[in-house]
Amino acid sequence: MNHEDPTKKLGKTMMWISWVIAIALLVWFFQGTLDKQWNPNKSPTVSLNSSGLAEVTLKQNRHGHYVTMGTINSTEVIFLLDTGATNVSIPARIADNLNLPDLGSHYVQTANGKVKVYKTVIDQLSIGNIILYNVAANINPGMNTNEILLGMSALKQVEFRQSGKTLYLTEQAN
Repeated sequence: MNHEDPTKKLGKTMMWISWVIAIALLVWFFQGTLDKQWNPNKSPTVSLNSSGLAEVTLKQNRHGHYVTMGTINSTEVIFLLDTGATNVSIPARIADNLNLPDLGSHYVQTANGKVKVYKTVIDQLSIGNIILYNVAANINPGMNTNEILLGMSALKQVEFRQSGKTLYLTEQAN
């Protein structure tokens, strides 16, 4: 009969628990680092330019994209800036959470081919201290991302310029 010493058994159990806790802490730490690399603009830099107009400064993420936090109708969302998109494009599940109206369907050409989308209008959209009103958008049932594509229906209402890996968005003068 092989009887293991109870203190050795307890010691092995404690070692396994320590390893599990250490791995969990490493995952937690590195997930925060990865999240920051995907969206370095969780709190975008805001200012007023010399003309008193609102300006937002965004940093590129490690993939060369501009991702930032913003709001739609006062609800926080994640935007991925997309100058190739005609309209703001919202995944259907996010649009449902935002209670956006469905104003009829139509087809659009996307990078993934022709897609049926639903027209909607965003009453208020903001990035930092820039606020846009009555922005045309599409609800896209085929999008399975957590990001909203911030297309030209919003971006044409701001001035933007890029310098290196930084993008500056400035509200337009009235």
